[in-house]
Amino acid sequence: MVQIARVQSSECVNLADIADREALTVAYVAKLMRILRRAGLVKSIRGVKGGYRLTEAPERTSVADILGALGDDLHPQRFCRRHSGHARDCVHVLDCGSRAVLMGLNQMVKGYLSQFTLSDLVYPEQRVRAVVKHRVKKLAQAM
Repeated sequence: MVQIARVQSSECVNLADIADREALTVAYVAKLMRILRRAGLVKSIRGVKGGYRLTEAPERTSVADILGALGDDLHPQRFCRRHSGHARDCVHVLDCGSRAVLMGLNQMVKGYLSQFTLSDLVYPEQRVRAVVKHRVKKLAQAM
């Protein structure tokens, strides 16, 4: 997403260029782009000058949106079913302190990641660190 955000909004970035810039395989980048396309974050353009383009301006796409498209929450709804041991349902299904803590943490992480957009990530690390420091300080004051 960062590689696509770094080009003009009217230009496309092809899989090979993204893979090369990120030191990933083309097959892996294709898999990621498929997921991001299904989530509506990128669109694919066919043709000689085709490739991938963002569906929204980088400042309108949060890091939470991107990571949400690529993976599960810290505590997805099906978590308890996947970790139920030998029983059909988890023995703590009706009363689980862990679930409450993990759900709260999940909300905090999503809130934090929602403060950052794709446009924040295209800058050099030093600038991004300053933005992070400022927003973390703001968050701490709100708590």
